[in-house]
Amino acid sequence: MLKETYQEVEGRMKGAVESLDEDLGSIRTGRASPTIIEKLPIEYYGALTPLQQLASISVPEARQLLIRPFDVSTLKTIERSILASDLGLTPNNDGKSIRLNLPPLTEERRRDLVKVVHARVEEARVAMRNIRRDAIKDLREFEEEKMISEDDLKRGEAELQKITDRFIETVNEVGEHKEKEIMEV
Repeated sequence: MLKETYQEVEGRMKGAVESLDEDLGSIRTGRASPTIIEKLPIEYYGALTPLQQLASISVPEARQLLIRPFDVSTLKTIERSILASDLGLTPNNDGKSIRLNLPPLTEERRRDLVKVVHARVEEARVAMRNIRRDAIKDLREFEEEKMISEDDLKRGEAELQKITDRFIETVNEVGEHKEKEIMEV
């Protein structure tokens, strides 16, 4: 009973860490990375579709992204979506593909991005604590229903705290790594 609870908690926390990782991947750093624009929603036949499903994205140079749509008719739509996004990038359309030149980040913009990273990391920590709270609530229900003893409940709460601490440390490390990546000139 307790092992299943621990496994479920670990699975949910791993999912939260992966979600944070993916979320932080979309935050721009000094280098060009396709993850910045992969999930950019593009209106395609009336439905919002992630850019990665409509085009191939490559990095021909350190500060440049190349977008080659599978269907050339979507070129203008992709260009408009990039301009409308909060990325602050200007697309260069050559009729077959779009080039995005990434200007170097200013010190002020880097600090703003670090604040965004801190906010996302804090959201992940809150998610971890919510998962722990739900699991402790489950354990207390098990104890009330006499499925586990009071000692098992106390041991379970302690084990859940250890799991939570371990994953919060992982979240902090992911955030610190992204912060260093952003501040790197």
